[in-house]
Amino acid sequence: MDINFIKYKKIYFIFTAALIALSLSSLLFFGLNLGIDFTGGSILEIEYVFGQRPSLETIRQKISDVGAGEISAQSAGDKGVILRFKSIDEETHQKILKNLGGVKIEEKRFETIGSSVGAELKRKTVLIILLAILAMVVYIAIAFRRVSYPVRSWQYGIATLFILFHDILIPLGVFSALGKFYGIQITIPVIVAFLTVVGYAINNVVVVFDRIRENLLKRTFLSFGDTSSKAINQTFARQINTSLTTLFPLAFIYFAGGETLRYFALALIVGIVSGLYSSLFLAGPFLVNWLKLSKKS
Repeated sequence: MDINFIKYKKIYFIFTAALIALSLSSLLFFGLNLGIDFTGGSILEIEYVFGQRPSLETIRQKISDVGAGEISAQSAGDKGVILRFKSIDEETHQKILKNLGGVKIEEKRFETIGSSVGAELKRKTVLIILLAILAMVVYIAIAFRRVSYPVRSWQYGIATLFILFHDILIPLGVFSALGKFYGIQITIPVIVAFLTVVGYAINNVVVVFDRIRENLLKRTFLSFGDTSSKAINQTFARQINTSLTTLFPLAFIYFAGGETLRYFALALIVGIVSGLYSSLFLAGPFLVNWLKLSKKS
């Protein structure tokens, strides 16, 4: 028995508006906690090879007087820790190693990124994301050029743009809150995850829109709302199964993959769940509502 998804579109829109409002509020009040990849600074990863690793607060206290400024500390496995702070010279670097335990620790990596490099990387990241989104929207409009009634091909592209806005905004809002309360930073792997989410979201939306197109080309006597609901029912199981087979390994990576991959996996998990929701409960209803409003005007 098919479910009439379009019937409950007001509930989807209210829930979506609440999610967008929360995400925008988080970004407005908390901002994004950018990592040194974008702001510039130094990163030091060490591992305690003898004895237990001290608490993160104890580690911060041990190096609070070396002149490294604000210190961000994150655990890396059972005995490792990743430290981030402003750019430091070699003398300060050696002081930090000495204060943290000297021969009791092993330095895994130490790197410094200049502020100008971070700013340039930030600009290029924004440009890449915008170009990727634009290219995908243009592709949708071209791919659906054969379908001009009752919704024009360019309207599929605009609907896709709205879905992408939703699917990027929600993970950004989540990471904004996590950055405020848990110190989680936006790094290059997280940005890569967001770009992956864009592609994943487009794939899900295309699956639904393509089935709507096929149903329209069959020249059935169903309304556009019923046609959209039928398309969602036809793709529902496929999208759920595809998303679950992706989410299971990502959950394993998040819990057991180590610190460097944890937030990459988390960004993908949030983005994929958001994309699954939007492709099933927003894409079709958005077009149906747009058509309804255009007929009234």
